[in-house]
Amino acid sequence: MNRPIALFFSAVCHPLLLPSYLYYVVCYQLPALVQYPPLPDRWRLVALVVLFTFGLPTLGTALLIWTGAINGTLELRERQQRPLPLLLATVSFGIGAVLLDTATEALDPLLRYMMLGMTLTVLLTLVVSLRWKISAHGAGAGGTVGLFALLCISAPQAVPVLWWLLGSLAMAGAVLKARLTLRAHTPAQAWAGFALGVSLVIGFGAGLALK
Repeated sequence: MNRPIALFFSAVCHPLLLPSYLYYVVCYQLPALVQYPPLPDRWRLVALVVLFTFGLPTLGTALLIWTGAINGTLELRERQQRPLPLLLATVSFGIGAVLLDTATEALDPLLRYMMLGMTLTVLLTLVVSLRWKISAHGAGAGGTVGLFALLCISAPQAVPVLWWLLGSLAMAGAVLKARLTLRAHTPAQAWAGFALGVSLVIGFGAGLALK
């Protein structure tokens, strides 16, 4: 993979963008998986997800760089640059999760659990990053694969879900390869992030199923 393509995959599959993609896919490309909210009202949910998982964390990181609280660019290539932005992302994701969990309108449990699982993934990425540069891209890609794997298990008759799972596996492979091409991570850091995302989402889903 050459550098321009690697940069493309790193940008398009940024971990702060993946939640928005996932909610869009579940709400509009796989609409039968959830009953509430009704299809015409789902744009409000997607907008809220975009705000709390992309807009606010990105703005907060940009302000940290602008004020000099952290040095560098939005790429955050050094481990020491990551704790504050990841903390901001954890708080923002957490607020989004609370808003969905306490929403008075009818909301499918899957849509609530997705945000909670994403928040836990960001939190654990933050904790590990305090001592080691685990790949946030890998964690996001792994969480995406884990979510579609769970959906395949819960709705095996839904053929479109299988195609999304296969697509997520291809995406994850491209993202991991891109991060290695850019030398943003070692293979261990990239695969550890992927394993964290997959195991957390599947383990979280299994725990909910046993409740």
